[in-house]
Amino acid sequence: MKPPRQLDPTLEKILDLARWAPSGDNTQPWRFEILDARRLVVHGHDTRDHCVYDLDGHPSQISIGALLETMAIAASTFGLATRIFPHVDAPAHRPTLTVEFSDDAALAPDPLAAHILARSVQRLPLSRRALTTSEKTALTATLPAGYEVTWLEGKQRTAAAGLMFRNAKLRLTMPEAHQVHQAVIEWNARHSADRMPDRALGVDPFTAKMMRWVMHDWRRVEFFNTWLAGTVAPRLQMDLIPGLACAAHFVLAAPHRPHRVADYLAAGRAMQRFWLTATSLGLQLQPELTPLIFSRYVRDGRVFSGTRGMQQRAATLSREAEQLVGKPVWERAVFMGRIGAGTPAQARSLRRPLAELIIAP
Repeated sequence: MKPPRQLDPTLEKILDLARWAPSGDNTQPWRFEILDARRLVVHGHDTRDHCVYDLDGHPSQISIGALLETMAIAASTFGLATRIFPHVDAPAHRPTLTVEFSDDAALAPDPLAAHILARSVQRLPLSRRALTTSEKTALTATLPAGYEVTWLEGKQRTAAAGLMFRNAKLRLTMPEAHQVHQAVIEWNARHSADRMPDRALGVDPFTAKMMRWVMHDWRRVEFFNTWLAGTVAPRLQMDLIPGLACAAHFVLAAPHRPHRVADYLAAGRAMQRFWLTATSLGLQLQPELTPLIFSRYVRDGRVFSGTRGMQQRAATLSREAEQLVGKPVWERAVFMGRIGAGTPAQARSLRRPLAELIIAP
């Protein structure tokens, strides 16, 4: 639906930047209802009904939190303070929030605004140069009170790479994830407005072609996985090699174990500030959320696949992650990724045009 003809120019610029917030598989789980020049409603949604990775919608809620933080950062460049009012009667699968902007002469422009468009996911190998003390200090300082970051470096970096390599086998050997992968990859593409382009996956052209052919049909996937070690090449290129080629892996932990939608929205805001700060330092980042997601399935005793052995394999990996990070941190963890110096991604997800994201009141 087209936006209102008289969309306020300042509000349009704020939303045009805000839409570049990160979201899982580039789903962009938000729509904007414009109330007036300084007020709008954010209508969120999640993909829990068809995406095994969106457990209880929490990953989507983190994305919506990132959107809200990006919106506030963008608004600050116009001297506008941001107030957010959650709709307490909105169902959990459709978080809804009214956002108001007001003039604030004392508000300084947030310097992170300059890095909103540059922030991207880099899945290729990064420099193994250790993060400097000043880089770590800046990244830690940008987090809200109570949040903490755990760095996995040296031998722990190697262990984290192995954990990601083994977690990837879950993704690539169960039909529930295959359905998601079929829907979210745009093949033969460097950029995509609503999915992930295959050239951003971090695999060589031959492996990408093989993946496309194999993923077309689940029977092909089963055959390749059973007889031809079909997961090895993509897991090596997308998980193990990048996992080793980085400065560190990291885990962001909230002040307390998250339960409510508000907890995950807050986590998304913290994550976005961390990521934008990394971009400002010339560092690249790649999210690594599957260990967190499958660990939560295990912790809550919930079945995520009908394939035999998946639950047991996930339980083993959950214990490995808990031992690597430490139980107190792992239970409060809201985000995980790898980080390091490197060039920005040349292939990346773009965003839907703003006109497609605005709905009628």
